[in-house]
Amino acid sequence: MDILILGGAGQVGTELRQAPWPEGVRLHAPDRGSLDIADETALARALGARSYAVVINAAAYTAVDKAETEVGEAWRLNALAPAYLAAETRRRAVPLVQVSTDYVFDGTGTGPYAPDAPVNPQSVYGASKAAGEWAVRSANPHHAILRTAWVVSPHRGNFVKTMLRLGSERDRLGVVDDQQGCPTSAADLAAALVVIATRLAADPQAPTGTFHCVNAGVTTWCGFARAILAGAARRGGRAVPVDAIPTSAYPTPARRPHNSELSTTSLTRAFGIAPRPWAEALDDILDRLVGPVASQER
Repeated sequence: MDILILGGAGQVGTELRQAPWPEGVRLHAPDRGSLDIADETALARALGARSYAVVINAAAYTAVDKAETEVGEAWRLNALAPAYLAAETRRRAVPLVQVSTDYVFDGTGTGPYAPDAPVNPQSVYGASKAAGEWAVRSANPHHAILRTAWVVSPHRGNFVKTMLRLGSERDRLGVVDDQQGCPTSAADLAAALVVIATRLAADPQAPTGTFHCVNAGVTTWCGFARAILAGAARRGGRAVPVDAIPTSAYPTPARRPHNSELSTTSLTRAFGIAPRPWAEALDDILDRLVGPVASQER
């Protein structure tokens, strides 16, 4: 079984390449230099190179603040590329798995967002990702869109690595405490994608549509930062205090959702995937980045 992974160098793509796949699966993950996913001709040529059982698109323009000025590039990668990909995979009768984001919501809700909740993006990044979702839905009915949020891992740049760096450089940190969401391990997200992709490849009657995948539990960025630095301290790092600040004290070009909590109920119902608590997933990441906690301290 041949599976094409787009965005294989990112956090999720790296974990997908390292994940345990069923026997007989052959992964193909061309890098950005060898395949421009927003080049319709190049994409068609890549998909025609072999008979793929399923395609996973984890590629995206994710520089949320830069997208406010690099509008064309954000839309090219997040909307146009999925449109080309969905059309080409449908033409070849190949199921498509598209990774999306909590930024499609405006963040004004008071509880967890269900997959069918109305979208109302407040940033260029969110709007471009929402457009990519619509392109996939309209062009290839045999799809699964998997929204996620607050993705972290030992790879690339992310919030965990930033907090560890700042905690080693500063004596005190201030982190936003009025935005809440569900931290998500890229490894756990990749594990869910393996289940979904192989199910879609093997079963024409597999569930399709939009689902959410985040680790269980809700916190704020400040709460997440405190957990990261406390975990690092248990592993021999510095104990650095973290002050709660409002969003207004840390202005950014792109507007962030104040509530990014996503419901995973339909994911569990459709695929039997029940994500573990984010704090447990964080421990695994810190074990890889900092080192394990002494057994008597766990």
